[in-house]
Amino acid sequence: MVKNIKKLIEHVAKEKDLPERVVEYALKNAIAIAVKKAKRIKDTLDIEFSEEGIRVYIVRKKGRDKIRFPLEISPEDINRIAAYAAKEEFLNELERAERERGFLEYKELEGEIVTGIVRKIYDTGDILVDLGKVEAVLPRREQISVEKYSIGEKVKALLLEVKKVHGEPRLILSRTHPLFLKRLLETEIPEVGEKDIDIKAVARIPGERAKVAVYAKDLKMDPVGIVVGLRGSRIQPISEELCGEKIDVIKWTEEEEEFIKRALSPAKPTAVRLIPEEDRAEVAVPQDQLSLAIGKKGTNVKLAHRLTGWHIDVMSEEDFERLTELRESE
Repeated sequence: MVKNIKKLIEHVAKEKDLPERVVEYALKNAIAIAVKKAKRIKDTLDIEFSEEGIRVYIVRKKGRDKIRFPLEISPEDINRIAAYAAKEEFLNELERAERERGFLEYKELEGEIVTGIVRKIYDTGDILVDLGKVEAVLPRREQISVEKYSIGEKVKALLLEVKKVHGEPRLILSRTHPLFLKRLLETEIPEVGEKDIDIKAVARIPGERAKVAVYAKDLKMDPVGIVVGLRGSRIQPISEELCGEKIDVIKWTEEEEEFIKRALSPAKPTAVRLIPEEDRAEVAVPQDQLSLAIGKKGTNVKLAHRLTGWHIDVMSEEDFERLTELRESE
């Protein structure tokens, strides 16, 4: 099935003089439309072609992130719907692709880094960026607070969203999204780009500080050392791109208590108590490290929470021990 799809994409791309990725997007969109009709689904769908066949995912937004989960549908059912879509919907999608070639090409780049030229700065602080074939907007809310721009200046950003508004393409850029930092790491550090090192989680307070959890399947590799580089030579250019944002790189582990300890670096917690029903962790640190663990304006503990997913209560070792004794006595 997948081999046939690949051949179909190659053939149509050549015949229509369209990039293969645009044809693939059109086919996936056609299948998504057909599945939504057949199953009466209103949610956004993602379609993937894999060696096992066609996979369908429901996509929902939670805050600024997208969450995907598989749609329960039999292989026979999806193949039947896909075959129908390839005949009926695909032609419509291709016609649209030819009309909106530029839009669809950038739709395929959603979630990737793009570079453009500042063409206009609005009174609101929003910036119009020329990407070549299309223009995009870098809203004030998606800019690092300390950065200033000039007309004609180059700007690098995450292509956060590509959508249609009243029939016209609208591209939104971001320099504050955690994914922007992840993409920079993938671009600038070969071992990350080649997937020898995985970025497990990213948390940012844009322009101030960030925490990145890294992991290498090869236990002989030092993922932190590789990402940071000799004397910070690899992480420093990325920090400079983000207006001096200080980036803490920590080694990811599936052991929750240890991960929480590492996430609170540069503080060195001595004990962690998990309260799973509240998604909360109580953490003990030496008295003289309390302010270090919490960070200026709570920055360090806030980032540790975003990185690990646990609400973290930091306290002195003495208070941690007293709380332990109180609970035991109850």
